[in-house]
Amino acid sequence: MTIKVLHPGLSTTVQDLGRPGYFHLGIPVGGAMDRLALRAANMLVGNDEGAACLEAVFIGPQLEFTAPVRIAVTGAEMPIKLDGVEQPGWTSLEVKPGQVLSFDYLKSGARIIISVSGGIDVPLALGSRSTYPIGALGGFKGRAIAAGDELPVGTAASGKAGASVPEALRRMPGHPAELRVLPGLYWHRILPESQQSFFADQWKVAPEADRMGYRFRGGQALKFVEREQPFGAGSDPSNIVDSCYPYGSIQVPGGKEPIILHRDAVSGGGYFMVGTVISADMDLIGQLQPNMPTRFVEIDMDGALAARADRKALLQKIRAALA
Repeated sequence: MTIKVLHPGLSTTVQDLGRPGYFHLGIPVGGAMDRLALRAANMLVGNDEGAACLEAVFIGPQLEFTAPVRIAVTGAEMPIKLDGVEQPGWTSLEVKPGQVLSFDYLKSGARIIISVSGGIDVPLALGSRSTYPIGALGGFKGRAIAAGDELPVGTAASGKAGASVPEALRRMPGHPAELRVLPGLYWHRILPESQQSFFADQWKVAPEADRMGYRFRGGQALKFVEREQPFGAGSDPSNIVDSCYPYGSIQVPGGKEPIILHRDAVSGGGYFMVGTVISADMDLIGQLQPNMPTRFVEIDMDGALAARADRKALLQKIRAALA
């Protein structure tokens, strides 16, 4: 079976849970920007939680199905239509051969995940089907889908439509969004008043926001502790001797605009890192629209580990609800 792409939407790519283990070679983890949404979408149609799905940003695709399947759409609120008839989100839907899936205008969030029973069956690349567009790696021919493409679908497990993830378990950003941050190894490089203002100020998502990283504006510029320029570092106070970048780390070039490094980010460079967004909150970033007000919330390691446990518990509640 294949899915015919009538219209690709905006930057619609094949994504799964990514390809960990190659970051030291400069190949990012990649995968879905909202992993909880991808896991939930796969649960709804009876797939393995890490099966390949489609991820679309701001504008959904138009797809025609050539065989009977089950689908689910999770993530952002973007009205779903089958042959023009609106359907519920976060719900397993039965699709007949020849039916067309389309979407209305985005209402909230930024990215949708479209799962299909059997999963998108593109070839594995370094253990993953995720698309890494900059490296032309994985996904459908290493790129976003285009009109006229026919996407292969794997063999579906048995199951039936109608299951739905309860609304209380559909995690999305608040307003303003709150991202919990663990101060990093270079926290000492900024003055105490800047340490305070970084968390006290309200920031806004800048237009430069994609799978590599999210830039934020609107807060006070950070002030740096005086130093003697280290050998091998740039002259700007925000420069360091090149270092590895943890996934989710926040660099602030020139101390002006924080950038959170996301799924397809580079693995190292010469800017200091003010801290790291905890893993439990990385999914939320993928659902932020430009100009979305955002606050950074300081957290310690115990709090970060507790948040990770809470996220695991949330996933278990979704599994139980759909069992």
